[in-house]
Amino acid sequence: MTYTPKSDFLATVQARGFIADCTDYQGLDEAMVKGVLPGYIGYDATAASLHVGHLMNVMLLRWFQKLGGKPITLMGGGTTKVGDPSFRSDERPLLNAAQIDANIDGMGRVFARYLDYGDSDTGALMLNNAEWLDGLNYLDFLRDIGRHFSVNRMLSFESVKSRLDREQSLSFLEFNYMILQAYDFLELNRRYGCLVQMGGSDQWGNIVNGIDLTRRVVDKEIYGLTTPLLTTSDGRKMGKSANGATWLNDQMLSPYEFWQFWRNTTDADVGRFLKLYTELPLDECNRLGALGGSEINAAKIILANEVTALLHGSDAAQTAEATAREVFEKGGVGDDLPTLDLTTEEVGGGISIVQLMVRAGLATSGKEAKRLIADNGARLDDAPLTDASLVLDATALASPVKLSAGRKRHALVRLAT
Repeated sequence: MTYTPKSDFLATVQARGFIADCTDYQGLDEAMVKGVLPGYIGYDATAASLHVGHLMNVMLLRWFQKLGGKPITLMGGGTTKVGDPSFRSDERPLLNAAQIDANIDGMGRVFARYLDYGDSDTGALMLNNAEWLDGLNYLDFLRDIGRHFSVNRMLSFESVKSRLDREQSLSFLEFNYMILQAYDFLELNRRYGCLVQMGGSDQWGNIVNGIDLTRRVVDKEIYGLTTPLLTTSDGRKMGKSANGATWLNDQMLSPYEFWQFWRNTTDADVGRFLKLYTELPLDECNRLGALGGSEINAAKIILANEVTALLHGSDAAQTAEATAREVFEKGGVGDDLPTLDLTTEEVGGGISIVQLMVRAGLATSGKEAKRLIADNGARLDDAPLTDASLVLDATALASPVKLSAGRKRHALVRLAT
């Protein structure tokens, strides 16, 4: 990219690695320089929380607001009823209205940690596309909006083409998704003067559709900007682990486990993640990322503390670090270790160690728990756990016990009081 941006926003996010592509880089830059510019990212309400895979775009919105933009978080109360087919191999399961509303509430609590929803010129807006989608008249929509779309072109988008090339079914319901998302951009422009849609690079086709539709209907210059689809240096999709998604919700993943996720970053990713997921100055990110040997561990702790503090607060970050030191350096348990509370009724005459490992989240199945034990990868109160048939009764659990899987995953098991 040879163009040098003049706006603080584009200069910052370009330097920190947020930009994959832009429909008109110079045009967007000049629009940002002129004044407060509304921009949005859309989120379908498919889960009760956002996860780490969403975090890069959330941080993009945070920088957008800090550097003069007005962020709009558009919740897909309408589009979630259809389901985004982009780069999926199957159709998303459909959710009912109550599930969608509950998911929107949960996701909204995450956004509130990163964005200011105040009344200032740059105050964020949280909107729901059900506001304009739920009441659409189908025939009017086909006549006024559908005529602007070429099926030939829609079939050429990689997100659709790859599905058809694999001879996997694409329902008419899903095929309509890109038209609805394009209509979102048009409505946001009409109602709020929104001039830019941002999103992951898998959304490029949907974003371009929205730009084309809005230009045809209201003849305005609007823009699209995408972020790269991030993978770790060892090829894993960001935010995914053997235990599932890394949630941005302390009820679904404890602050300690969230902190530990970042502490376990591979050496090669530290500098890049500091730029994307923290607000540390760029020079400091580069310095920390260049550390080698044992010194890189200090950089990983800084990364974990900074990211955890943004989401859960500085106290939670400090507690998580203290717990990690207690567990790893002193063999203790700390104050923030994930905890499984059992009733005496659940324990009954005894509960197997395999079942405890699964319920504590240290194994995804009994088979995996048994394999960990057989491979000497499990410990009970820091002692090697070698007997997969071990059963613990209420007496054994009268005091909390610590279960460990490998060196980095631990949980407490105790009787509920």
